[in-house]
Amino acid sequence: MLDSLRFEETPCGNRPTLARRITHMNPGNTPLTRRAFVQNGTLVLAAASVSSLPIYAEETASDLCVGLVTDLHYADKPSAGSRHYRQTLGKLEEAALQFERDQPAFVVELGDLIDAADSVETEQKYLSTINQQFSAICDSRHYVLGNHCVDTLKKEEFLGVVGQEKSYYSFDQGDYHFVVLDSCFRSDGVAYERKNFKWTDANIPAAELEWLAADLAATRKHVVVFAHQRIDVNNNHGVRNNAEVRKVLETAGNVKAVFQGHSHQNDLNDIGGIHYCTLVAMVEGSGAENNGYSTLRLGTDGTIRLKGFRK
Repeated sequence: MLDSLRFEETPCGNRPTLARRITHMNPGNTPLTRRAFVQNGTLVLAAASVSSLPIYAEETASDLCVGLVTDLHYADKPSAGSRHYRQTLGKLEEAALQFERDQPAFVVELGDLIDAADSVETEQKYLSTINQQFSAICDSRHYVLGNHCVDTLKKEEFLGVVGQEKSYYSFDQGDYHFVVLDSCFRSDGVAYERKNFKWTDANIPAAELEWLAADLAATRKHVVVFAHQRIDVNNNHGVRNNAEVRKVLETAGNVKAVFQGHSHQNDLNDIGGIHYCTLVAMVEGSGAENNGYSTLRLGTDGTIRLKGFRK
């Protein structure tokens, strides 16, 4: 199992740079598996049914394109440590230019769009500012709730500003069924809001799990899941009932991959035949060279190609 990945940039003039090299960070330097390999700077997450490399070596015009960003943590406040909140606006502008070239069918923000504020009014200003820029990228957008999205706000307040009806739901596009999860619940089932939670106590409650199992059973399409808190680890960045969630995903038998954020670093795990890919936070590091955003190309056979830019 691959513990961690670092996507490293290669200079490419003034254009957003594509990751050309993946450095293994785990102690044993475990190689990527036959179901996860790098080809021409793109991380290929192959479908379990694909048995030989030549079958999925070529990208096709029929592939569905999706844009991904995560952990923007926008706030109009000074930098703190490695987090440069105000620089998110410039980084998102660069991502928007790339997405304009790639023309994704939709764009997904994997949580923590904003950072915490000391008042509801201030946090709403942060949200309005960043969402005005984000919403201009693509007409079709999906927002995963992160813990910082509801640090001061209530879920309905956040969703109201971004124009999204629900915090967890599913939708179809082409040959794929997509699921957006909400792990912003305490162990007792109470929803995050107004600083009533500890960020390490993230859970997917019973009602959402029941909905998820029924939703997955009702589709015959390839399934891709979007989450904020991680479902593949047992540490502070993971959903506390992660094993229970994975059991639902594995039992369905049609889930190809889970894309998530929260821990601010690139990582890849393959558990129970499902790829769990964690993406780097946009807020981390100063300057354009420390940006991070991605595009997915989803093939009709269930093979997924992740093209990472900058970090």
